[in-house]
Amino acid sequence: MMPYDLKEKRVLVTRGTRGIGREITRAFADAGARLVVCYREDQAAADTLAEQYGDVRVVRADISSAADVAQLVAECRTRLGGLDVVVHNAVAISQVPLAELTLDEWRRVIDTNLTGAFLVAQASLPLLGNGASIVLVGSKVAMVGAPLRAHYTASKAGLIGLARSMAKELGPQGIRVNVVAPGVVDGEATAKLPLERYRYFQNLTSLKRTGQPAEVAEVVLFLASTAAAFVTGETINVDGGA
Repeated sequence: MMPYDLKEKRVLVTRGTRGIGREITRAFADAGARLVVCYREDQAAADTLAEQYGDVRVVRADISSAADVAQLVAECRTRLGGLDVVVHNAVAISQVPLAELTLDEWRRVIDTNLTGAFLVAQASLPLLGNGASIVLVGSKVAMVGAPLRAHYTASKAGLIGLARSMAKELGPQGIRVNVVAPGVVDGEATAKLPLERYRYFQNLTSLKRTGQPAEVAEVVLFLASTAAAFVTGETINVDGGA
């Protein structure tokens, strides 16, 4: 990865123990940042990350809970003394036909993906200063839609509006806010796809391949660094030209 000026930067990554989030955590840690990372359910993944990166503080938190978010940010204050970067990567997803989508499932996905981003950003504000960066991990689906995922698509589309509004409001304080929107990226979900379906997703892209988690992490690091000092309110698609 390109070396960015992230040594000793204080970073919070939500859902930073699996998939894209884990690669984001690794990238920041390898760049010399100091991290607090949260997870919700996968204890094994959290344990292996903590073993691999002993200086990374791994905390359990439900991002849809204001009380849990408050405790998480308090841990950042205690452990790091403040924050330079906040990466909201927590995600809830399911595939449900619109006619069968329950209000509880709608709320579960919206509360984690969108309300969680609001809660984390709001709670982190007292710890952020001039030059800080907030990065929301969205999805290309926000721009194109997807059947069976109305709730997920709505939550990711909401992140774009949230980021643009926060960028305008927080810009005078020197705080930047951006969205990284991955397309189909290799991971647990793609590993379960039939080969024909996997090749279908590859062929949707201009590069005729799926993405790698590290390629998403690279863009997150860019947005967190001074290389992106004049970039805010933007959505950067990392989708291979899909």
